[in-house]
Amino acid sequence: MRLADAAHTSRPWRIHELTPDFRLEDVWGLLVAGGPEDFPRLVTLMASLNPSQSSSSAVRRLFALRWRLGERLGWDGADAGLGSRVPTLRDRLPADLRENPGPTFDALPFTSLYLLDDEWAAEIANRTMHGVMHLGWVPDGTGGYCGQLAVLVKPNGPFGAAYMAAIKPFRHLIVYPLMMRGIEQAWRAQAGNRPPTHAY
Repeated sequence: MRLADAAHTSRPWRIHELTPDFRLEDVWGLLVAGGPEDFPRLVTLMASLNPSQSSSSAVRRLFALRWRLGERLGWDGADAGLGSRVPTLRDRLPADLRENPGPTFDALPFTSLYLLDDEWAAEIANRTMHGVMHLGWVPDGTGGYCGQLAVLVKPNGPFGAAYMAAIKPFRHLIVYPLMMRGIEQAWRAQAGNRPPTHAY
């Protein structure tokens, strides 16, 4: 479910010191729960996401359309990404965050930045924007933890801002809700997990 911005901004995440020039686009609560040792498993699950194999036909079609448009219009070429159009945020990392960048992605064009015990960040860049996906493992007040996903962006000029505004309804009404549901189902399908009892 969508959360207020304060659910992300009020927490002492390390990502704040790296992204002062980014805007917070979305914050979502994931109905996944576990102990402090379960965060790496959630990170691995997120890095394995492949929208082209989503159980939702709407998600599959929307991502297929986006990739086709990107290929046709040159949005995702090598000259539009990290290290070319924009510098990678890895250049901003302090020494302690460079020690463990985190996993590689199976299908999505993200690059991990850093992985901590309760926080993981990855970045993406193309012709439309420079974005960060941030995953946090938040105490639930009962001794357990739950997942929280935030998306931060820096649009690429007026075109990027217009693009982000145009896709906002699709993100909020279709893509994120269905993807979150898929993540939650995959988490509960793993042995020994039950739906969380807390609410955001």
